[in-house]
Amino acid sequence: MGDLINAIIMGIVEGLTEFLPVSSTGHLILTADLLNFTGERAKTFEVVIQFGAVLAVLVLYRQRFASLLNFKFGKGSGLNALHILLALIPAGVCAVLLHGLIKQYLFGPQTVLIGLVAGGILMIVADRVRKKPSAEELDDITYKQAFAVGCFQVLALWPGFSRSGSTISGGMLFGASQKAAAEFTFIVSVPIMAGASGVDLIKSREFLTMADLPLFLIGLIAAFVVAMVAVVTFINLMKKIKLSWFAYYRFALAALFYFIIL
Repeated sequence: MGDLINAIIMGIVEGLTEFLPVSSTGHLILTADLLNFTGERAKTFEVVIQFGAVLAVLVLYRQRFASLLNFKFGKGSGLNALHILLALIPAGVCAVLLHGLIKQYLFGPQTVLIGLVAGGILMIVADRVRKKPSAEELDDITYKQAFAVGCFQVLALWPGFSRSGSTISGGMLFGASQKAAAEFTFIVSVPIMAGASGVDLIKSREFLTMADLPLFLIGLIAAFVVAMVAVVTFINLMKKIKLSWFAYYRFALAALFYFIIL
């Protein structure tokens, strides 16, 4: 029963934090430490529940994903698969080249703490020096802005930096509104998260057993349901509050992280 409760808690944490600019990695490490839910089995579980969060975005933006193959060029062409590809290339190339080094050297409490603080500083900078939006809506995002978001996504390879935090900041610095940058981040996150989690899952397949199936399914479902609510709520918040508020939360989390784990 204890493991099932842990699965629900971890699934909720994953769903709440995966697409918010607050670092799901930092929250999962902190939560797992508090629950004493660690080891290779727990790491494999964390990979599985990420698919629940990915599925939530696929469901919420299913019509948008279906329309990505509608290629039109020029002003007002709308979002298409080329935007996504341009945003994927920088982080994708770096992830392939540096995957082993990242797993070996960067997945630890100290590096996550650094990522939380550095990512928060980037978000405050983006809030204060951002341009007047030239892309108010998702379909207004240009290829140049898409590639810029992709370059900022490279920062998310550092655990704790936050994929959504770095990409939303990058989008804002290159002229996208908070809302447009957030929605673009959600869509771009699906292929890169699915790919990265898929690779990790294959490498961790020895830790997958039928006995753990209920545990993994409960965590995945919890992450899916909570992520659905979190994404819709976050998009509405992006219309009302500044990105900096999430940065201040990150600083508070970093302090908590320091005193509890370090």
